[in-house]
Order: sequence, then C-alpha cells, then structure tokens
Amino acid sequence: MANSAFWEWAVRVYAAPDVADACLELQDSHDQCVPLLLFGAWAETQGLGLAGDTAEAAADMARSWSAQVIAPLRAVRRRLRGPVSDMDDAARQAIRQQVKATELAAEKALMTALEGLIDPEAGGGRPADNLVFLARHWAPVVPRAALERLRQQISA
Repeated sequence: MANSAFWEWAVRVYAAPDVADACLELQDSHDQCVPLLLFGAWAETQGLGLAGDTAEAAADMARSWSAQVIAPLRAVRRRLRGPVSDMDDAARQAIRQQVKATELAAEKALMTALEGLIDPEAGGGRPADNLVFLARHWAPVVPRAALERLRQQISA
C-alpha cells in the first residue's frame, strides 16, 4: 500500500510532542476514533471543510472498519501486554508486535480510504469545524475541551 499525503502528515504530526497523548485521551477517555479525528485535522490543514455527506461517509467508514478490524486487533494487542499462562514471554511479545503492526496497517488502510473521500476541487465549509463536526458524527457527546487540546498540540 503506497503512502498517502494524509498518512505521511499523520505520522509526522503524531510524533510531535503531546499529540499522541491528546489522541489517546480522546480514544480511551472519550471513545473517539483517532484516525477519523486526524482526518478532520488534516483536512483543516488543506483548507478543506468537510461537507455533511463527506463527514457522514467518513464516520460510517471509520465506524465499520474500526468495529470489524481495528478494535478487535487493539483488544488482542492490549491483552498481550501482560503474561499469558504457560506461555513464554518472548513468544508473547513477538506475537504482540505482529498484532501491533497489523493494527497499524489497518489504521493506515482506513486513513487511505478516508483521504479518498476528499475532492480537492470541491472546496468545503469552514475548516475550523472539522474536529467537532466529525466527533459529533462519531459519538453523541462531543469532548470539546479534549478536541481543542488536540488542535492546539497539532498546531504547536
């Protein structure tokens, strides 16, 4: 799978100070989808607001892929953090690393598909609303303060 502009941007931004922590807080404490939020932030950096149909399609795509692929892989990876009865730790860690790589590949596939929803010629609405707009499509409660922290960390 070739790298996309969105993927390359996301890898660079995620490595910046405090961005990963802000993303994990949104994921673990607010049940948000990090690839979807990063998609919104990336679109903002491209000057693109996400129209209602695009945001809805993105949330639907992320919800389906996350539920069927990413979440099960994440659950296995997290389970493998600790010891497994009668299993060698080195073997457990090796399997955990393979699951982690597969989880990352699944996130990359989702992010590439999300990028495909963007029509750069179409323009869009107000870019500053993308994070809240996507979070609202994802879950009934929008964690505005946590989204603003993410926006600030990405902008730093």
